[in-house]
Amino acid sequence: MFDHVKFGVRDFAASKAFYLQALAPIGVAVVSEGEPSYGVELSGGGDVSLCLFETSEKPAHLHVAFVAQGRAQVDAFYRAALAAGGKDNGPPGLRPRYHANYYAAFVIDPDGHNIEMVCHKPEA
Repeated sequence: MFDHVKFGVRDFAASKAFYLQALAPIGVAVVSEGEPSYGVELSGGGDVSLCLFETSEKPAHLHVAFVAQGRAQVDAFYRAALAAGGKDNGPPGLRPRYHANYYAAFVIDPDGHNIEMVCHKPEA
């Protein structure tokens, strides 16, 4: 549906480090990078990327959800995101109010954004 998502962050270095560590379980790495005001493009391969740039403006809080291929990736994301300085906003588990196999975890990033990793597949 989309090619990339780009949003501003207050501390470019801290946010870049957070996302690289938190999203390592799904293979996210730097694709390209410029000055902090231009930003960094992160991708796990394929055609979709997440872009961050430094701004002095206080960005509105976002909810960004990433697709996991299995529940173990959701668990690994949660541990990595907390280790990277994220704050718990919902540990890994089923969210049956969305659907029977909705397995997700939520963390708050350094700018207060709600970051989710979700797997829609039944347990293997």
